[in-house]
Amino acid sequence: MSPAEPRAQLIAAARSLYSRGLTHGSTGNLSLRTADGILVTPTGSSLGTVTADQLSLVDEDGRHLAGPSPSKEAFLHAAVLRVRPADGAVVHTHSTHAVAVSCLAGIDERDVLPPLTAYFAMRIGRLPMLPYHAPGDRRLGAVVEETARRHRALLLRNHGPVVAGRGPTEAMDAVEELEETAKLFLLLRGLRTRPLTDAQRAALAPPL
Repeated sequence: MSPAEPRAQLIAAARSLYSRGLTHGSTGNLSLRTADGILVTPTGSSLGTVTADQLSLVDEDGRHLAGPSPSKEAFLHAAVLRVRPADGAVVHTHSTHAVAVSCLAGIDERDVLPPLTAYFAMRIGRLPMLPYHAPGDRRLGAVVEETARRHRALLLRNHGPVVAGRGPTEAMDAVEELEETAKLFLLLRGLRTRPLTDAQRAALAPPL
């Protein structure tokens, strides 16, 4: 793979997230593990307009190595990738319905969304919610690192989802599935539902 290819992959993913309506303004960030470090979108950028030469490079501890200043949440991406060696990409969005769920009181923070569909069970599994931290608060890094050992997707309280995948496409598909399930959950709130059984869910669970 040429040095340009990972950058092209990340930009294609950024455009896809933006065109799907999963980010707005300058919200959201994504990363890709490479031989030289972790490519991550820069601070203050829109995923609809960021270019390959604007991407930042950080190391596995989130330290800035090259390029423009990285997203202030680059340390979250590094934390996830440190403990998930089989995964190579992380997507973080502020997608509307997932954020709405993250603002609700009375949610089971160990298992935020019910397995309403087989695809949620396959692509997400169980979704934990992490305690609120201000954006960029590096104290969240240790919490993310510990939780990501057991979960490919996390929901940050009053903030949004962080999802890992083997590559950008897998991570994007998973974060979109999470957003659609959050939408279903809110649409069905107050109605009786029939989520998958524990056995059905276990049979579809993604690998840790």
